[in-house]
Parts: sequence; structure tokens; C-alpha cells
Amino acid sequence: MISKIVAIQGNHPSKLNSLTDTSVFLANEIQKKNYRIFYYDPKNLSIINSKVIASGFFIKFNYKNKKFFKILKKQKLELAKCKFILIRQDPPFNLEYISATHILDTIKNKVKILNNPTSIRNISEKLYSVRYQKYMPSTIFTQNINEIKKFFKRHKKVILKPIHSYSGNDIYLLNRFNMKLINQFIKKHDHIMCQKFLPKISKGDKRVFIINGKVCGAISRVPKQGSFLSNMSKGAKPINIKLTTKENKISKLIANDLKKENIFFAGIDFIDQKLNGDINVTSPTGLKTLYDLSGINLAKTFWKELKV
Repeated sequence: MISKIVAIQGNHPSKLNSLTDTSVFLANEIQKKNYRIFYYDPKNLSIINSKVIASGFFIKFNYKNKKFFKILKKQKLELAKCKFILIRQDPPFNLEYISATHILDTIKNKVKILNNPTSIRNISEKLYSVRYQKYMPSTIFTQNINEIKKFFKRHKKVILKPIHSYSGNDIYLLNRFNMKLINQFIKKHDHIMCQKFLPKISKGDKRVFIINGKVCGAISRVPKQGSFLSNMSKGAKPINIKLTTKENKISKLIANDLKKENIFFAGIDFIDQKLNGDINVTSPTGLKTLYDLSGINLAKTFWKELKV
């Protein structure tokens, strides 16, 4: 029998910031409909006797308390007995992440998993953007140092990004060609993304929220003084904004494609009306921030789209 349980595969709640965290925001909303929340870390996922078992705990979230969560009961749970599983751990998208998607693949016909584990595995958050390059700043994906040198000569200021990292980690702004730095970067990350620097990032990027093939809202994140990183984890300040006609058109196109790919919840980013090439499907964030800025509750939209 399928119970009113939502399992969340994520980082331990003690590592989360309740003021901004989207997983907590989604869990808090579904609790109102008398669903129980079961929380587990991907490393505690197993296949035992052909059943997918997670060691974790039932948990209750409450924004009113200083400690915003209470662990109710530690136990093992057969995940096929849940109504929904939310894949919400932070990248990096590494072998552990891939193994977890393979394990969850075995029960995806028995329980609704968001996002679909096969789809997460197939959609590299940065490489998937190749199909939208006409909407992006000039971008290459390579580990060839000569190609990077040519690209740098053409654009003078270049952003280097690892393909499988997250939250603005390990991103470099290249003002002068530094062979040693680039070689170390490639050695650490293999293929990397090189992108023409857009100076208007100083005015902020735009994070667009896509739920079930629909463009549902957006916020802007303005880097702190002297920074080019628009991640809130790196000190960027969120502000309320609207999308331009051009941004809305591109967002709808991507939303439609992602729905066909079985991606239910995603976030995409624009800088100066150009797609920056991050198609966030592993663990999109920002819903709580949008709510605090605008009063728009996309956690309600999320569960409504699932017909809860």
C-alpha cells in the first residue's frame, strides 16, 4: 500500500539554511496536507532482496521554531511505499549521484520521483545547454588548452566553469591568460566550460523557475560588491524582477523541451538577456526566496501540478 509519505533524498537538515532552502519550503507545504516527511542521505540508499531501502528518519519541519526541524523516528523504509521521492541533494554530479539515480530507476514505475532519475542522469546541467547556444554568450566546452587560448584571444575576458560543479564553486574570471592555472583547472575538472564574460552581471542575473513545463516566476540575484558570482551562497542579494519578452520566449522554449525530457522542476539563468548555460535539474533552488520577495508561493504550485 502506498502511504502519504514524501521521501527527500538530500543533505542532512542540520546543513540547510531554513531561511532560503527550497527542500524545506516544499516539505513544509506538503506537511499541511498531512503527508509525513522521510529524510535520507543518498549514501544510505541500498537494494536489499530486490527492494530499494533507505536508512533515514521521519522529520517534522516548523518555521516558527528556532530549530526548524525535529527528528521524530529513525528507521529503514522501503521507498516504493512512498507517494513521492524528491531528489534534492546538492551536486557535485559525481559517481555517487549517478549510482543513486540508477538505484531509484528500479522503482520509478512504482513511485513518482522528482526529478526523474533517468532524466537527471541524461541531462548534464551545462552540456545540455549546447542546443541553446544561439541564446547564449559565446561558449565552448573543451579540455584543449590551445582552443582555450584562441577563445581567450578573441574575447579578452573569459569565465571558466567546471561542468559538474554547483553554487558558483571553482568559477574563475580570466583577465589574463594563465597557462598554469588553466592546466591545473583542466587536470582537476577534465572538460570545462569557457564563456565570454558579460560585464552586466554586476547588475544581477535572473533565475527562472520552471514547473511541469510552465514558466512560473523569477528572481534576480545581484553579486556583492567586487564579485561576479550571483549565487546567494556567495553573498549575492536577491531582488524581485520580471522577465523581458525575449527572456520569457526562451524560457518557454526550454520549459517545453524539459517537459518532454521528463523534468518536472528546473531553474534556468539569464545574464543581460542571454542564457548563461546552467540548466538546473539536479536540485533547483530559490522558491523560498521568491516567496519572501513577492508572496508568490511556488511550493503550492509544485504540489498542485502533481495533483496532490
